[in-house]
Amino acid sequence: MSRIGKRPVDILPGVKVSVQENCLKVEGVKGKMEFKLSEDIACEQKDNKLFFSALKDTKPVRALFGTTRALAKNMIIGVTSGFSKTLVIEGVGYKAQTQGKSLKLNVGFTHSVDYPVPEGIKIDASKQVEIVVSGVDKAQVGQVAAEIRRICPPEPYKGKGIRYKDERIRRKVGKAVTK
Repeated sequence: MSRIGKRPVDILPGVKVSVQENCLKVEGVKGKMEFKLSEDIACEQKDNKLFFSALKDTKPVRALFGTTRALAKNMIIGVTSGFSKTLVIEGVGYKAQTQGKSLKLNVGFTHSVDYPVPEGIKIDASKQVEIVVSGVDKAQVGQVAAEIRRICPPEPYKGKGIRYKDERIRRKVGKAVTK
């Protein structure tokens, strides 16, 4: 069995959790989330904790056991404090701005790139060279940040492009000029 799956998940104050027929619903200050549990994993709520247990001892169920517990924990954290990822834009003339429900990026192409912001995600580009992607769902925040980064990934020679704030780019040496 998974060591992560065996540990209980603490339910933070201000969070309502309900388990009904293999469906885990979490509601908090920032919003609400829903997750359909596998039929082979049971979830019960005691005091202010969630306990998960595997009903079968097969390899796929053991794999889902710890994952389900981690997803439930992320849901509880998401509805209380939320998740965010910061992207940095580097390059001369590179900038970002929000226009309604889309993000407009000028990143060295002949045209500007419009990225439609999905439901449940908030994008802040108040500083033109910094994009903050935030939301309740950790997976969705990471996915949106990855899609924005994919528009213009950083190149290894000058470091121009869109990168995560904590990401370090491995730089390469350019051509050596001989005399």
